[in-house]
Amino acid sequence: MRLLLVEDEHDLGISIHNALTKRDYIVDLVEDGETAWNYLNAVPSRYEIAILDWMLPKLSGLELCKRLRMQKNSLPVMLLTAKDSMNDRVTGLDAGADDYLVKPFGMEELLARVRALQRRVPNFQPPQLEVGGLMLDYGNFSVVNLESENSPAIILTAKEFQLLEYFMQHPQQILSHEQIRARLWDFESDTVSNVVAAQVRLLRRKLSECGCPKTIETIRGLGYRFCG
Repeated sequence: MRLLLVEDEHDLGISIHNALTKRDYIVDLVEDGETAWNYLNAVPSRYEIAILDWMLPKLSGLELCKRLRMQKNSLPVMLLTAKDSMNDRVTGLDAGADDYLVKPFGMEELLARVRALQRRVPNFQPPQLEVGGLMLDYGNFSVVNLESENSPAIILTAKEFQLLEYFMQHPQQILSHEQIRARLWDFESDTVSNVVAAQVRLLRRKLSECGCPKTIETIRGLGYRFCG
């Protein structure tokens, strides 16, 4: 699941980012509202949840929320703010926020609220995803070959799981290196040029272990295709 985190308090933003990524969320962190709006407009369906600080440079989190709702965008939004009066809460919720968390807050509470918002996402992933004879198990980050009675459940790393999930969500489609990088890595992450090829190679090894060595096809000059 990919989140947009907009927080201009640098240390707090980094702390939230790290807490979320440790739970295997993909998080884009920005520090002003104008950049956040550009991110939201670049690919409207990129994010499943947005966490917005109320007071931001250039464009407030409240205004970001209003703009999303004016565009009929139902992206779940959590507002972070030191404003704790009843009127402030009402203002934030009336602007279209789905949740409202007052600073200072405990990180475990924020994570619990993210999980609650996650359950509201219409296309929230089920415990298992089955495509082309493969089953992804969200409970233990594993993949199983359903077409082989003796195939073991192969445990995947977080990034392997996210990559295979992306392929399985787009069967028979060619996905370019750029699409995969944009989906699986932060905008600001310092990824090396061959990171996608290296990750696909690692995933193929795991798929070979469960009897599916040719599930991901290389399309020379274009990218990769899931052939399950």
